[in-house]
Amino acid sequence: MRRSLLLLPLYLLICFTIFASDFSYVGSQKCKFCHKGKNNGNVYEKWLDGPHAKSYESLTGEGGQGSPECLECHTTGFNNGGFLWRDPEAEKYAHVGCESCHGPGSAYRKASVMKDRPSAIANGLRIPDESLCKKCHNEKSKDYKS
Repeated sequence: MRRSLLLLPLYLLICFTIFASDFSYVGSQKCKFCHKGKNNGNVYEKWLDGPHAKSYESLTGEGGQGSPECLECHTTGFNNGGFLWRDPEAEKYAHVGCESCHGPGSAYRKASVMKDRPSAIANGLRIPDESLCKKCHNEKSKDYKS
């Protein structure tokens, strides 16, 4: 019994590491299949026409697209399995995409999972709130308004 209690933290750490790495970025293009069109509230189209879809392009001037401090907020998953500077796949994440706010979609993107909100959340879906927005929209950002 005592040995089991000593091994429990190690077991939990291993499980957390395995499950934490199960969620990977898939890109906003994968989201559009279910979130596009009038019947789906034109969610994808609204994002595409908004500032988040053009966030990487908005980085100009000194530092800009080469600044890790800027890329953290102007790309999806910067250095965390998404946008990697000068990577051939980088273009796929060169914007503030769906997964910037909703989390890496590899496990929750299936329609069968998305139809069951608790299951989607268990599979990595984040429900954004004001505190998530403020990670980028804060006193450090140029467009911040109090």
